[in-house]
Amino acid sequence: MNDQLADTNRDIRDRQDASNLLQALTGDDMAILARILSRWDGDSNEVLYDPGDEVDHVYFPCGPSMVSFRVALADGPDVETVLVGREGAVGGIVSQGRLPAYARAVVQYPGPFLRAETAALEAAKHQSATLRHFFARYADCLLAQVFQSVACNAAHSIEQRTAKWLLYAVERTGDDLIALTQEQLAGMLGVGRTYVNRVIQSMKARGMLQTGRGRMRILDRPRLDRIACRCEHDVRRHFEEVLRGVYPGDRAGPTLDVEVGPQPEPA
Repeated sequence: MNDQLADTNRDIRDRQDASNLLQALTGDDMAILARILSRWDGDSNEVLYDPGDEVDHVYFPCGPSMVSFRVALADGPDVETVLVGREGAVGGIVSQGRLPAYARAVVQYPGPFLRAETAALEAAKHQSATLRHFFARYADCLLAQVFQSVACNAAHSIEQRTAKWLLYAVERTGDDLIALTQEQLAGMLGVGRTYVNRVIQSMKARGMLQTGRGRMRILDRPRLDRIACRCEHDVRRHFEEVLRGVYPGDRAGPTLDVEVGPQPEPA
């Protein structure tokens, strides 16, 4: 078990993929969480929760990992409401207990996570008022993301939203090559694949991106940024006001040099 813990610690220290949210904690609060955190690797399209499922774990995306919250509509496809990367967390951050999930949470981009049992996180928050306040502040930021997403879906064009999403993915992964199909993108935007195909073909014709088998490569980020709506900038500004330094910018995410608990034994 000690060897397993050492390997987990070394893996997290050596990789440039940490949780910006956890990195913002004080040393004392991080020490509290370190005892309940374990390493977990999520695969693309892996479902963390379905609506009604008991939220028994909290997940902190690290590095390029991203999770999509999607709401299933009775008369249409799932619609993405918010995308969470290394600036955030997924699960019962401020709830007191294992409450049922409302939306589907899906790993959109695979990679490492740190996770803790919801009950253990609740116990940790009882040990530190600053930890409780910190996660309450993050919950406010997550709500701001949801508000902005609702407004964006209602007011901005498919092209603007597509450009925004592609830039978000590039910023989180640090790679201009994004593992994404047009069908997946259409599902996240809540529109038909035909509409997304027109936008992608237009962007290709203007030299902004290339497409391959399940891949999109960004060729002209500045031009893509000029097309994208400003919603991401508004969310970033709120994060900076509430949780300064957490929201990813043009820099790589910081490393998380902490002692995290060992992975649970397979069932």
